[in-house]
Amino acid sequence: MTVKVSIDIDREFTVKADASTAFALLADVPASGAHFPKVEALTDQGDNTFLWEMEKVGLGDHAIQTVYACKYSADEAACEVTWTPVKGEGNGVVSGKWEITEGDGVTNLKLTTSAQLTLPLPGLLKLAISPVVKHEFSAMVDEYIDNLKG
Repeated sequence: MTVKVSIDIDREFTVKADASTAFALLADVPASGAHFPKVEALTDQGDNTFLWEMEKVGLGDHAIQTVYACKYSADEAACEVTWTPVKGEGNGVVSGKWEITEGDGVTNLKLTTSAQLTLPLPGLLKLAISPVVKHEFSAMVDEYIDNLKG
């Protein structure tokens, strides 16, 4: 039995770096991914496609792990980095975008991402597990942003 959890994240923040430096970091998936917490493995599958394997999280007698793959596209002219899901890889479907704009002495970053996770848990746990998974994912994104801010 499985539980599906949908997560949508929208965050905006500034960094003390110019737009080209911010773009270069965010377009470099392994370098950017090194700032993301609880990554067990980030595997380059070629053609700017990466497989993400997150650390296992224990929930009572159940341990769950999120695994997904995305293809990344960096558009320097538009100052955007986007990612689209690779179907059939893992238990997550993740897509999103970074929008990078130069500000007054800072760079504005906007992160928009959506994820749908399919977790091997009894359906009866959906009401209890869904908010926990959403909170954990949101907390990891917030830690990632804090790490990017340096």
